[in-house]
Amino acid sequence: MRVILVGLNYKTAPVEVRERFSFSQSLLEAGLSKLSQLKNVEECLILSTCNRVEIYAASEKAEECVEDIKKFLSDFHKVVLDHFSSYLYVMLDQTAVRHLFRVASSLDSMVIGEPQILGQVKEAYRAAHIMRTSGLILNRLFHSAFFVAKRVRAETKIGSQAVSVSYAAVELAKRIFDDLSKRTVMVIGTGDMAELAAKHLVAASIKDLVIANRTFESAESLAYRLKGKAIRIEEVHYFLRNVDIVITATGSSDFIIRPQHVREALKLRKNEPMFMIDMAVPRDIDPRVEEIPNIYLYDIDDLNGVLDENLKIRREHAKKAEEIVLQGEQDFQKWINGLSVVPAIISLRKRFEEIKDVEVQKALRRLSSLSEREMKIIEGMAAGIVGKILHNPVTNLKRETATSLGSLYVDTLNRLFELDGKDEFLEENDEASAKDWE
Repeated sequence: MRVILVGLNYKTAPVEVRERFSFSQSLLEAGLSKLSQLKNVEECLILSTCNRVEIYAASEKAEECVEDIKKFLSDFHKVVLDHFSSYLYVMLDQTAVRHLFRVASSLDSMVIGEPQILGQVKEAYRAAHIMRTSGLILNRLFHSAFFVAKRVRAETKIGSQAVSVSYAAVELAKRIFDDLSKRTVMVIGTGDMAELAAKHLVAASIKDLVIANRTFESAESLAYRLKGKAIRIEEVHYFLRNVDIVITATGSSDFIIRPQHVREALKLRKNEPMFMIDMAVPRDIDPRVEEIPNIYLYDIDDLNGVLDENLKIRREHAKKAEEIVLQGEQDFQKWINGLSVVPAIISLRKRFEEIKDVEVQKALRRLSSLSEREMKIIEGMAAGIVGKILHNPVTNLKRETATSLGSLYVDTLNRLFELDGKDEFLEENDEASAKDWE
């Protein structure tokens, strides 16, 4: 059984191509159903995210399976194969296994260490499991991927450093104020960056959240979803006195907060420190605010500097993560190689047991005066001989199947003992075979 991967991702295909092959939740079930019915696909799973569409399969006929999957993608999404084949990549066996482990561990993501991909891989597996399109091979493969990803998270700090501007802003806030649970935060703006920062702050268990925006309805909507308080943009200067952290991300062409606003707020706060992050371009906060004592002001360039350093740290941790992936890949390969030896070992034992039974019966017929106890001794002795003869070969065979030469050993065993052919020994008549006992 081979592991097959056919896919495209952000490295090989632009978004306008990726979106044509994506599988929405409503399409996923139909896709898995059709894919699993293909002649050369024995197991299958579809992983579809904004950055990748990958089909994992198990089959004894890898080349035919790859062609079936390509045709399926073409037919299902109604795209001529020649128009997208250059965007596809095909991986088999160990290469496909390593790729999945890297994907699950967020080593193949646009942002190394991002946590969302593991959840997406788990959802893809869950869908295949419910549809019963995954089996022995893919079940083991994906559980191994989850285990590897868990080790990467536990044994490295690949996901510990902020790599989005919004998250970096919150991490900076934590450096200034150790305990955010006692802090009130004002977020000015309701765009994607502002909303993401607000969500990170709520997740950090801040005391209170104030949302300000030029369009009051947008502020109300975001405040309602995050259980905060909405204010009008004109009220920002008044509310400054009540907040410890200010994060801005608007499209304003002029400063929203100026030095005089901050000085007035500080007087009312009795010079209690304030932390300000300006994520806007052009800036929302007058840079002269930074000159005021007890004010910590960071702009987008400061955040990018933090992100560059954090990405460097993540890349360092990625080296250790790659070692964990390699070990996981080797463990899976040992397991899948071991599958090939099981039928051979069973056949070998069966062959020896058959020979033993034939020869013991011949001996017992010639020793008709033996008591029942003596016959059992002979049968036990024969069984012991077979067990001892087989012990070392079977042990060594199991060990060798974990290596690159595993399939060669299994093939040699089958040929030497004709495990796939007819057993001429057992077809000999008793009279000819009995000569060995005369």
